[in-house]
Amino acid sequence: MNEEIQLLTNQAKECVDLLIPLEQEIQQVIAGQKNILNRLIIALISDGHVLLEGVPGIAKTLMIKTLAQCIDTGFCRIQFTPDLLPADITGTKIYNQQECTFKTVKGPVFTQFLLADEINRAPPKVQSALLEAMQERQVTIQGETYPLPDPFFVLATENPIEHEGTYPLPEAQMDRFMFKVLMGYPSKIEEMLILDRFTEGISYKPRPVISTSEIKKIQKVVPLVYADSEIKKYIISLVDATRNPSDYKIPLGPYIRYGASPRASIYLMLGAKAHALLQSRGYVLPDDVKAVAHDVLRHRILLSYLAEAEEIVVDSVIDQIIKTVPIP
Repeated sequence: MNEEIQLLTNQAKECVDLLIPLEQEIQQVIAGQKNILNRLIIALISDGHVLLEGVPGIAKTLMIKTLAQCIDTGFCRIQFTPDLLPADITGTKIYNQQECTFKTVKGPVFTQFLLADEINRAPPKVQSALLEAMQERQVTIQGETYPLPDPFFVLATENPIEHEGTYPLPEAQMDRFMFKVLMGYPSKIEEMLILDRFTEGISYKPRPVISTSEIKKIQKVVPLVYADSEIKKYIISLVDATRNPSDYKIPLGPYIRYGASPRASIYLMLGAKAHALLQSRGYVLPDDVKAVAHDVLRHRILLSYLAEAEEIVVDSVIDQIIKTVPIP
């Protein structure tokens, strides 16, 4: 077993060597936000999707666009608006009068790297157009099913402070995202760097530093990272505590309406393995699980009206669960 773990650790180090240039290239454009960038890379190498939430003007779209530019891959951006239609995303069939046949015109979803900008500005029928694409990696257009490119990565952004003309994402849509990442303001030092970069005529165009084949190679290594059975039990206990808090003597029962789905367990494991890989380790520690727990769970726990009335936020609920569930 020790030899196997050492081999996995060596593979992890090789993967990190491929990812270091990617992080460095992105930081040529984005000042700070290293934790957010880390979460995007973890989701990317775990073959998961990310919902990035933050106030306007903090470079959510720029970070995602820069990440795409640093990878030698297809990229498409969809600006979600109230008048958008599902066919504007997936595509449709158009009648060719000369040949008397219908031709399938594929939509912008047929790319490897999809940015769904301000996803909560489109109505639910449009948001649901991504459900099949995000889960099954395929799109059905008028009865015909077409596979999506591999890898397929969806990064969506939303603004949490603007509610007029927006539509909350349904729970089924939220559950498709591996992470919900909260992006905050930069520090004063980072903001000074932003001023230097964007107000003095200095522009930097990021270049591709990693290929699609290398990303796919890393995605195959992540599931192989070793996780002991105790780590698996710990993950299951964390997720179960969101459904049955009283079993763990956590006084949160009245505040939780619905707990996390089994997808939470899957993404907690994959996220912990990817986090361990980025630390050049071929094995998972409880700290790896805790590092990604908030991003995996915060959009999968639905709070009750009582919790809203008492101004209890989901992150504080997760804090209490992590603090109470025994660490192996």
